[in-house]
Amino acid sequence: METGTRLNKYLSSHGHCSRREADRAIEAGAVRINGRIAVLGDLVCEGDMVELHGQKVDPQAKPRAVYLLFNKPEGVTSTTDRAVRGNVLDVLRYPERIFTVGRLDKDSRGLLLLTNDGDSVNKILRAGNAHPKEYWVQVRRPISDEELETMARGVPMLGTRTLPCRIERISPRAYKVILVQGLNRQIRRMAEYVGHEVSILERKRIMHLTDKGLPLGAWRELTDAEVGQLLEAVKHSDGGPTERVEGPRPKDFLQPGPGYRGQRFRR
Repeated sequence: METGTRLNKYLSSHGHCSRREADRAIEAGAVRINGRIAVLGDLVCEGDMVELHGQKVDPQAKPRAVYLLFNKPEGVTSTTDRAVRGNVLDVLRYPERIFTVGRLDKDSRGLLLLTNDGDSVNKILRAGNAHPKEYWVQVRRPISDEELETMARGVPMLGTRTLPCRIERISPRAYKVILVQGLNRQIRRMAEYVGHEVSILERKRIMHLTDKGLPLGAWRELTDAEVGQLLEAVKHSDGGPTERVEGPRPKDFLQPGPGYRGQRFRR
């Protein structure tokens, strides 16, 4: 029986893209193995030559593992696709190849993880691993305790039902919600189910990572302790974390972009 590394995992572990992005590139015919166009599910064995968009992937190249925390403002799209106006890379101007871990709506703000370690860190957002994410939500009119309790118990959405979650009131029009899943526009759809429209949505925490000391529009690299805790949380997931490669660290940008004015969150 032939053994090897799945092609999408091979590309992500070498820092070229996430597994999902690798699958899209494979489907588009942009990946070759030993000269032939690759297909989904292909394995890469020792000695194989892999090309992505016509560029050879160096099998020995293991980039320094990068983990960034970005406090995304509204209006920035959670993608590293340069063809999309207002993409994350244009805002961060980070000198190395990175990609987003999960998404945050363009009209939402708050914490977003970025990395070149596509083999392990994507697992942190899987609902089955129960990794919490905390959001602060403001709606356009006062919301009742009954409506908050209805959302907390779970509501039908996208052919399924949201998992029970923790919701705490902040003010008559604002509340905090902690989720372990991430359905498409879940928080906005939950509010719509009980007859409310979200005016401000801000992600304040991803697991142990918070926005403390990180202004909107700013980013920083995770500390060694934060990375260790992150990798510990995913070590039993399928595939396990990749080995962290150390190297020079670019300067963190801890100040928001010039002239940024976001909506104020009202208590």
